[in-house]
Amino acid sequence: MQLGVKTDPKNQWLLTENKLNTRQLGKAEALMCSGNGYMGIRATTEERYVGERRDMFIAGSFDSFADEVAELPNLPDVVGMQIEVNGHQLNLNQGEVSDYQRQINLKNGLLTRTFKWTIDDQSYQFKFERFVSMDNLHLVVSRVTVTALTTKIIVKIKSGIDGQQTNSGTQHLVEGAKRLFDDHYMQLLTKTGESNINFAFSTCHNFFDELSNPVQMKQQMELGRRQIFCKYQAELEQTESLVMVKYNTIVTDRDRDYDGQQLEDLQQFGLRELKTSSEQSFETLLSHSEAAWQERVWKYGKVAIKSSDSNDQVAINFARYQLAISTPEHDNRMNIAAKGLTGEGYKGHAFWDTEIFMLPYYIFTKPIVAKKLIEYRYLGLAGAHRKASDNQYEGAQFPWEAAWPSDGESTPVWGAADIVTGKAMKIWSGFIEQHITSDVAFGALEYIHATGDQQFALDKVNEIILDTAKFWQSRLEYNSTADQYEIHDVIGPDEYKEHANNNSFTNYTAQWTIQTAIQITDDLKANHPDKYHELDQKLNLKTTYDKWIACVDKVYLLKPNAQGIIPQDDTYLSKKTIDLSKYRNAEHVGGIFDDYNLDQVNQLQVTKQADVLLLLYLFEQKFDAQEKRLNWDYYEPKTTHDSSLSLSTHAILAADLGMQQTAYEFFQRACQIDLGPDMQSSDDGTHSASLGGIWNATVFGFGGVRLLGDQLRIEPHLPANWSQLSFDIYWQQQKVHIEIQANEFTVSTIDATRPISFNSQNQTYQLAQNESVTISLANMEGTLL
Repeated sequence: MQLGVKTDPKNQWLLTENKLNTRQLGKAEALMCSGNGYMGIRATTEERYVGERRDMFIAGSFDSFADEVAELPNLPDVVGMQIEVNGHQLNLNQGEVSDYQRQINLKNGLLTRTFKWTIDDQSYQFKFERFVSMDNLHLVVSRVTVTALTTKIIVKIKSGIDGQQTNSGTQHLVEGAKRLFDDHYMQLLTKTGESNINFAFSTCHNFFDELSNPVQMKQQMELGRRQIFCKYQAELEQTESLVMVKYNTIVTDRDRDYDGQQLEDLQQFGLRELKTSSEQSFETLLSHSEAAWQERVWKYGKVAIKSSDSNDQVAINFARYQLAISTPEHDNRMNIAAKGLTGEGYKGHAFWDTEIFMLPYYIFTKPIVAKKLIEYRYLGLAGAHRKASDNQYEGAQFPWEAAWPSDGESTPVWGAADIVTGKAMKIWSGFIEQHITSDVAFGALEYIHATGDQQFALDKVNEIILDTAKFWQSRLEYNSTADQYEIHDVIGPDEYKEHANNNSFTNYTAQWTIQTAIQITDDLKANHPDKYHELDQKLNLKTTYDKWIACVDKVYLLKPNAQGIIPQDDTYLSKKTIDLSKYRNAEHVGGIFDDYNLDQVNQLQVTKQADVLLLLYLFEQKFDAQEKRLNWDYYEPKTTHDSSLSLSTHAILAADLGMQQTAYEFFQRACQIDLGPDMQSSDDGTHSASLGGIWNATVFGFGGVRLLGDQLRIEPHLPANWSQLSFDIYWQQQKVHIEIQANEFTVSTIDATRPISFNSQNQTYQLAQNESVTISLANMEGTLL
């Protein structure tokens, strides 16, 4: 697999850059981003360069500006600094750089950069280290080591808090107080302009010599607009080193662990966090963070791949790291953004990406996080009701783009310019890409089926599904001529087909939602009458149930044509076909828009991403293998894969169809979306759903794990390049280990408190505590151990 970063076959947790290319900064900034789910900081260098994106975000801190939709504000910079040696300000575009290496350790989040810099025949050694703590969510720690190699030097450092950051020009923060406490601790207070979220940024610096002895430094404070810095100066003899450790804490009055009521309380909260942390060494704080990484992340959902290409393991490690730093598991009022916390792309909003591509990872590896992500949607019901009402519908219509849960629809109205008209194109997704509502219901029920958490179903999930079914019933349009209910003017998963009628994915999932709501209502009536009465009061279930019964069997589900092809929508199969090889083989996605505008693409049999094929994957029990293969052969050649969501879905479906080599090729292409050689692919941030998709392709595709209703199926499909795949999942709240080799696979329970069962090749297996079964892939015969 060709990657845009260096890897080490002996340590598949390391990503390395051996040269700083100041014309292509964005790739490494996003891939080597540091974070902990509460905050994310791009891997910008300490010194500044033109074209950098010096971004730091805190999950959930949304703010609007004028008529723009809410976005995560770019917060004050706490990692940048100016360093001067013997009158030369550090800038790697000048002088000579050797032995350069920048590296992120995915295991513990430590970002390290080392190099030798020579200018005017004088050489200096630099080492920069920093991490965002997984132990203390508010803490960022940096360490800088400067060594005089060839001569005595004077080192000057200017470091502090720089609030002059924007979101591509938009300034969200109102300047607050700046001051120095105890001649050591700097603090900058600020708040968002419209959402009025208060922040306290606190910073201090400790200095040491090469033997870790404390060094007293003279300092001079400097205040600027939205800035507070301190300047330090030291003299070093040849071979001597100066070590600076910078401690930063960031707190907001939206934090769960902040219990104050006044701005002064927030100020003191931040200072206490800083003072406590700055009394500990860099190594001690890093060790605490490493332990938290192990406890909170790596002990869940372990995945090990033995492959002829060691970068396959790197890719799954990278995917899990990125999901960890971007998932706000500390707070159910927040969700996973499409770009995580790694860039300004999509403004920090959450999409259907969560339910279809990332929620499965947490359902099967850390269900408590999956539960919080569903709670976020429950908290968003008020905004979903408002959107439905504004559109003259009933029930809950979930927003295409979601920010703070009560905000409702957060999709911008206007997007890029049309290449033909030159006018800004309307972003119709926020208006008519409505399958998101089904996706939310689907993901929530997947959690219930996988965990058996029936209390959560009663508390929240049933209400979500019933409310979304109420929307779909009101959204259906009756065709009296055909005596059927249709859904017109939508966008399905294929966003190259706007204003489609009867998109198959949308219609199928709408019908599924209504059918599921009927089943839930029947169960509530029979087994939970008090809860039924409660939800009837909220949702008028008696009347709504009759409407569901009247329409559910008449929802129009497009059937295969004579060739066995399921139409993507009413008109897709009648549209013109063109040769897509130019665009499918292009180095960058979206090349078709160099030649066509969206209206023209809308009239072609061109698909952006899996649409009908996604339907076949998610609802596989409704379709036989021959149908799947016929539709694969028809739709995949017409798909440009311009969406980062597409490749992993195709990898899974190809594995299901027995096309292991094709599946493996799609898997590796999915891994290359961020990690690959396209040096601009991640400028706006990494692709969270694609990263979830890498895990899905590994476990669901090659591992053969599938949730079919409330049944677990395991039927592996290893590619020829892999000799072994092993991973852990949770099923019915029990930990299960699966190890797959070329000819057999073993399923083991780990400290199970009750038996678990799974199906494989139409045979059911049941395992008790610490029991295993090995199943031959040749004849699928199981042997209990």
